[in-house]
Parts: sequence; C-alpha cells; structure tokens
Amino acid sequence: MNNDGIKYQVIVSERAAELLVSHIRFVARVSQQAAEDLRKKIIESAKMLEELPERGSWLIDPNLPRNKYRKLVVESRYMLICQVKDCMVYVDSIIDCRRDYPWIIY
Repeated sequence: MNNDGIKYQVIVSERAAELLVSHIRFVARVSQQAAEDLRKKIIESAKMLEELPERGSWLIDPNLPRNKYRKLVVESRYMLICQVKDCMVYVDSIIDCRRDYPWIIY
C-alpha cells in the first residue's frame, strides 16, 4: 500500500456526485448539521484516496470482476465504491449501506 509519495488524482463520477447529494438531502430532513457533517466526512474520505488509494477492502460480489472495485466505509453507513487505475482513483458510487446496493453498481 505504499505509493512512494505519489499523489493520485481522485475523480468522482457524475453518478456518485448525484448520490452524494441525495444522501445529504435525506439526512438534512432530520438535521442540517448532521447533513453537513456527513458531507464533510465523505469528501474528506474521498480526498484521502489521493495519498492512500488502496485504502479499504476489495468489494466482493459475484456479479463484479474480482479485485476491480474497492469499498471504503464512511460513518459506518455509507460506502464509496472506487477503482484505482494508474495514478487515478475513480469514485464510481456512494451508497447507503442500509439499502440493498447491487442495483446501484450497474
């Protein structure tokens, strides 16, 4: 997991950004402060991938290629699904772990 000081570029897909907005809106219905805290934590976690791109474990799903996607759990309820290619980290999805998520991957 040592990337020898290389800083990776993190690219958040349009779909992942839309899902983030959806999650934040959902939480904001209960608490604006909790929504803002969650937004900051998810963004911080994604930013950490610049220096620790292999943070998190492999996402294991029989419908996905083995060792292609990593998952990074944030606040025990949200999961960033990403891929590392060369010096890039692609955040493909941000999901609520309390929901059935396979539909969102495709």
